[in-house]
Amino acid sequence: MLATTIHAPFDIRLEDVPDPRILRPTDAVVRVTAACVCGSDLWRYRGVVPVADPSRIGHEFVGVVEEVGAEVGTVRPGDFVVAPFAYSCGVCASCRHGVQTSCVVGGYWAGPDREGNMVDGGQGEAVRVPLADGTLVALPEAPSEDLLPSVLTLTDVMGTGHHAAVRGGVHPGSTVAVVGDGAVGLCAVVAARRLGAERVVSFSRHPDRQALARRFGADDVIAARGDEGVAELRDLLGGGADVVLEAVGNLDAMEQAIAATRPGGTVGYVGVPNGIPHLSLRPLFGNNITLAGGVAPVRAYLDELLPEVLGGSIEPGLVFDLSLPLAEVTRAYEAMDRREAVKVMLRP
Repeated sequence: MLATTIHAPFDIRLEDVPDPRILRPTDAVVRVTAACVCGSDLWRYRGVVPVADPSRIGHEFVGVVEEVGAEVGTVRPGDFVVAPFAYSCGVCASCRHGVQTSCVVGGYWAGPDREGNMVDGGQGEAVRVPLADGTLVALPEAPSEDLLPSVLTLTDVMGTGHHAAVRGGVHPGSTVAVVGDGAVGLCAVVAARRLGAERVVSFSRHPDRQALARRFGADDVIAARGDEGVAELRDLLGGGADVVLEAVGNLDAMEQAIAATRPGGTVGYVGVPNGIPHLSLRPLFGNNITLAGGVAPVRAYLDELLPEVLGGSIEPGLVFDLSLPLAEVTRAYEAMDRREAVKVMLRP
């Protein structure tokens, strides 16, 4: 079959790889219907995260179950399933507490499992899914083409934006600012509005993303960054925001998020931290600001968010502004890297 591999910075290829097969009785094989490129994939693409050897890449996909191991009981061949960006057992203490990304036997796509077998990346024609019962979520039926993009966001970006809002403590009546106008930041706007925020402010310098943020529920958009952006936010709100959602992962974004938070407020952060060698505790300490967040256990939110996506009450799939065949995956990465697209969907 065909799958995406990364060989070096800016060197993405579509190559022939062995077809996935059941290795353990808890595995399933899923034929990919749609996948996508994540902003975190760009860390490797740009060389921020080193690429030592050619390897698979991609962690967001949905598809149809083709085969299951003898011990799989919650999905069966023919089911349309959503695969969170981490696989998990569903029964360990971490999973029971809704932190599936810390599953004691789980892991991530395109990396080794606990026994040293490589797990497939999501940007390919099919994927072996370890721990299928704890990982995959089956839909009653395959989604329509209109709904498919929003369903695909539940593998990562919608759940991740939601995690920022949950960890930040967004509640009815709160004021919220969002740092980052990529797919996760835009989905954080959806999440903040969904959780009852009274006023949502998005930091964005790009007109197309500004328009989408407003469509998702942002009341105000601030184009300025750094101290200038924080000053504009404080003028708008009469002080800092109750909650600031950080969806970038670099030092400038984190410092802006902390500066934009009112005393006693909270930063909910989900940006994958790269280029943050240190973070001063003094602003947090001096202003009693809480820093809460981390890698999003999107499996924990699927049961809550999926009905709203299927019912059309939220439309996070609007973050996909470019759809390409898998054969053009190199172009997909280029478009994301050059900010010519917010998020790219890949279809077989």
